[in-house]
Amino acid sequence: MGSTAASARPPVLVKIGGSLITRKRGEARVRPKVLARLCREIVTATGPPVVLLHGAGSFGHPGARAFGLDRAPADAQERLRRARGAAVVASEVRRLHLAVLRELVRAGGCPLSVPLSTHARNREGRSVAIDPGPIERALAEGTMPVSFGDVVPDEAWGFSVLSADTIAAVLAPVLRPSRAVFASDVPGILEPGVVGRRSVVPEVTDEVVERLGIVSRTTDVSGGVRAKAEAMRAIARSGVDAVLISGLTDGAVSRAIRGEAVYGSWAHARPR
Repeated sequence: MGSTAASARPPVLVKIGGSLITRKRGEARVRPKVLARLCREIVTATGPPVVLLHGAGSFGHPGARAFGLDRAPADAQERLRRARGAAVVASEVRRLHLAVLRELVRAGGCPLSVPLSTHARNREGRSVAIDPGPIERALAEGTMPVSFGDVVPDEAWGFSVLSADTIAAVLAPVLRPSRAVFASDVPGILEPGVVGRRSVVPEVTDEVVERLGIVSRTTDVSGGVRAKAEAMRAIARSGVDAVLISGLTDGAVSRAIRGEAVYGSWAHARPR
């Protein structure tokens, strides 16, 4: 069996959004205070082991859009250009990944980098295989596996985007975490179809997902809030509760890791 069987407690799957830890406008930059606080919360939270995923934010999305890595290549020439794009985006995303690892170490943690580009593959922009073995082994050794949204080989397109949200949805049925926590720069999924002030949707159902609009790939190569909601529902169907919370609220992530009730949008494994 995997490492979860060897652990005293099942892990918590935590994904911190790229929009939370990077600045959205201008050149790719980390939000240092936010990142440092989140890493402290993750490392110092007493409770189960953590599997940490992070998005690419401004380090990955602009390049992925520019090289068309979120859509099918138009012709053979564009497919050749994708290889260059994959190299550029991968190198930028790893700059952010290194910053995350450094802050986790500064906070006293034992992070172990687990890039999935050599352990995953897509077909036509959709995940078809992710090998959880490296993450399970990292857990078994008492380290914190840390992975991220990346560019991976694509059987049809050459290369395409594998988002951290998708990674979470694929790993949940295998790792059987106690819960999945998505930390974002918003307090939850905002009520769709409402003009003006919108409230947070407390329960993410299939009906809520259907009401969420399809995000233009010109703004978010990972599919935006609808893709996140779909990932949460997939996790819930695997028997694991998933929640989207604000990572800008001090202490929210650490409370969620400890298993406490936190404010946000929940996709429950069983209807409440």
